[in-house]
Amino acid sequence: MAREKNQSKKPAKKLVHKYILEIRDEDTFEKKLDLRLSRLNVLTLLGTATIAIVSIMLLLIVYTPLREKLLGYRYVSLSRQAVEANFVADSLAKELKLKSVYLDNIKKILKGTIGNADVIGEGVDKLSTTRVSMEQANIERYQNIQISRSEEDSLLRIEIESGEKYNLNFSKNETGNTVPVNVSSTLFFIPLKGFVTDTFNFITKHYGVDIAAPENEAIKATLDGTVIFANWTSETGFIIGIQHNNNLMSIYKHNSILLKEVGNKVKAGEVVAVVGSSGDLSTGPHLHFELWSNGNPLNPANYMVF
Repeated sequence: MAREKNQSKKPAKKLVHKYILEIRDEDTFEKKLDLRLSRLNVLTLLGTATIAIVSIMLLLIVYTPLREKLLGYRYVSLSRQAVEANFVADSLAKELKLKSVYLDNIKKILKGTIGNADVIGEGVDKLSTTRVSMEQANIERYQNIQISRSEEDSLLRIEIESGEKYNLNFSKNETGNTVPVNVSSTLFFIPLKGFVTDTFNFITKHYGVDIAAPENEAIKATLDGTVIFANWTSETGFIIGIQHNNNLMSIYKHNSILLKEVGNKVKAGEVVAVVGSSGDLSTGPHLHFELWSNGNPLNPANYMVF
C-alpha cells in the first residue's frame, strides 16, 4: 500500500522537482550562469509565451491591413464594395439621363425648335401625346360655338386693361407678354460694344440683336450667373448660354472661342467668349445676343445701349 501511494505521488513531484541548468565557458569550464528550473516553471513559461504570441497575431490581423490577405474577409469586403458601386452607378445613370434630357431641351431652346409637343422625363411623352389629342378634340368640338361678350365683361376688361397701364409691378415687351419690373430695373453689363446690324424681331423669329465688331474682341457676361450650355452647332457655331437670377438667361452665338464650360460660375463683365464668325448662318464677325425671361424673348436694346 505504501509503495502504491509513493508511485501515485511521483508525477506531481516530478513537476515541482528542481533542476539546475549551468552555463560554462567552453575553454576554462568556468561557470557563467546557473538556473534552477522545474518542469512546472518551463510549462508555465511556454504557455504564457504561446498566449502572448497568439494575442499579438490576433491584434495584428484585426487592426492592420493584414486582414485583407484573409480569403474569406476579402470576398466579403469585395461583395460589399460591389453592392455599393452598383447603387452609385444606378444613381449616376439616372442623373445622367435627366441631365441629358435637360441639355436636349436647352439645345432646342437655343435653336428655336422647341414646341408644345416637347416633353421632359421618362414616360411623359405618352401623357403629352394624349393631352394634345384631347385638346385637339375639344377644339374641334367647341370651335363652332359662338360666344358673345356681355356688356359687363367688356367693362371689366376695360377696367383691368386700364389698370395694368399704371401697374408698377409689370411692364410689357414686344410680344405683349408681361415682364416683371425687376427685369426693367436690372443693371445689365453690355456684352460687346459695336454696330447693331440686325435688330430684335419677334415676327421673323429673330430673338436677339446682331452686333458687328472686329474679330477676336472679348465678349463679356451681361450678369452674374452659371454657364448651362457651351457647345457648337452647325447653324450658329460656338454658343454659350448663361442662367441668371430671376429666371433670366442670356445667349451668345457665332463665337470663335468659348472660354467657359458648363457649370462655371461667372460674374458680370467677365469674359466668356471671343467674337467670331462660326456657323452657317453667320456672314461675318459679329455677336448674336439674346435675352430671355421666364421663357419669353426680350429685346436687349430695351435694356442696354450697344
